[in-house]
Amino acid sequence: MTSVADKLAKKSARKPSSKQVRLKLVYVDFWSALKLSFLIAIAVAIITVVFFFLVFTVLEATGVFNQVSDLYKEVTGAKAGLESILGLGRIMGFALVVAILNLVVVTVLGALGAALYNLSVKVTGGLLVGFTNN
Repeated sequence: MTSVADKLAKKSARKPSSKQVRLKLVYVDFWSALKLSFLIAIAVAIITVVFFFLVFTVLEATGVFNQVSDLYKEVTGAKAGLESILGLGRIMGFALVVAILNLVVVTVLGALGAALYNLSVKVTGGLLVGFTNN
């Protein structure tokens, strides 16, 4: 009588057969590409706003803004420093504008990429991709 362990040992000794499949990518759905690029753009926009906030906080905590403001006053002879120009509100407003522009551009580029790929497939026949099941 053979035990279950012997049967499992025989199964693991055999080399598993790997089947290879070759597929052609001949169409990218426009709306799927648009939605995916929009979601990626939202993630990048959030990262941009958080990055601007963290950089501003670190530069303000280390005193870099005070040193640059003192240098600005010394060079230009102005009474007001850069604190009036480089406030948290203005920095975050700029970050928000950059994030919104980035959101629009990335979304349009994703949709444009899908449309251009679908047009190029008519000429090239598609992208040949190979898969295997290991």
